[in-house]
Amino acid sequence: MTESATTSIPPADDITAVLVLADGTVFWGHGFGREGDTVGEVCFNTSITGYQEILTDPSYAGQIITFTFPHIGNVGTNAEDVETITPAARGLVVREDVTEAANYRADSGLTDWAARVGLVGISGVDTRKLTRHIRAHGAPNGVIAYNKDGKFDVPALIEKAKAWPGLEGMDLAKEVTCAQTREWDATRWAIGQGYGKLENPKAHVVAVDYGAKDNILRCLAATGAHVTVVPATATFDDIMRHKPDGIFLSNGPGDPAATGEYALPVIKQLIETGLPIFGICLGHQLLALAFGGKTYKMHQGHRGANHPVQDLRTKKVEITSMNHGFSVDGDSLPDNVKVSHISLFDRTVCGIECTDKPIFSVQQHPEASPGPQDSFYLFDQFMDMIQKHKTAA
Repeated sequence: MTESATTSIPPADDITAVLVLADGTVFWGHGFGREGDTVGEVCFNTSITGYQEILTDPSYAGQIITFTFPHIGNVGTNAEDVETITPAARGLVVREDVTEAANYRADSGLTDWAARVGLVGISGVDTRKLTRHIRAHGAPNGVIAYNKDGKFDVPALIEKAKAWPGLEGMDLAKEVTCAQTREWDATRWAIGQGYGKLENPKAHVVAVDYGAKDNILRCLAATGAHVTVVPATATFDDIMRHKPDGIFLSNGPGDPAATGEYALPVIKQLIETGLPIFGICLGHQLLALAFGGKTYKMHQGHRGANHPVQDLRTKKVEITSMNHGFSVDGDSLPDNVKVSHISLFDRTVCGIECTDKPIFSVQQHPEASPGPQDSFYLFDQFMDMIQKHKTAA
């Protein structure tokens, strides 16, 4: 539905949902998923496939996702295409009403699945207008309210959006990390075969879970790594008692500076061990902070599966998948940490490497779930680094 003035009266009889922004902007539509309301930061994702993977990415904790591709839900959902069992996203906004699933792999429609996992959705929104609003003003606080009787207290919802503290300064890794240490040996999915299983591990990697996507762990296992996953709050001793050959710092949600209050002392100790370390997304930002760098909140963030990133070492351009609202300040890095990758959209830092230790990290999501597979090589690069370190030890 078109944007409306601030009123509690829906513009049509079939309205069952409303999206309100903290600045008073109102979008009416049709609700689906869980009935009720939800508050969070409203962002947009430009991917045209992989909505189930996006909705279950723990990095979206605290966020309401606007899909710029208009047809969301047409391939349904299934039990395999999830990045975590319990979604951390707050809700979703789509253009077209969700249709019945039309895909041989579907075992449930998006509407039923969203209700089952607790996501509040709104369709019928002019997502192009909403996306332009976010581009102009930054990612706002917002509330989706879904009520089948079509009655809403819009001024109260606007106040709720205003009162939400926002992601800056918010530590969300503790909300999405694993509750206890677990072992991981599943490998990447293949058509007609499903997920594989690691049979002959070449190395042992400890993955610190700040909100890890399952497919990242599968990609690590696919290189021959037996993975032990530990919670975000694991201490240095907790990690080292597993005798790792390498350390992985996962993706995750929230402000890296807030998560860093407990993560940075541990990462600094891990750096001093000389072990190979690989960080992705939040793990990349935390690694930069541990080296003495700084991070900042972006105007609108990067979220989509078509982001061009250049490897400054080879000049090669990769098309990547991204999901982040914070970025590393390249000018704040020490002399022994170099920028290795940059975004060709805005030249923000997308990768760093240490010149005197086997440590590197990237901002993009190289596991390609969803997205292109151009960056799969980074997992092999990490395993090669581990093997060289083991040989030299």
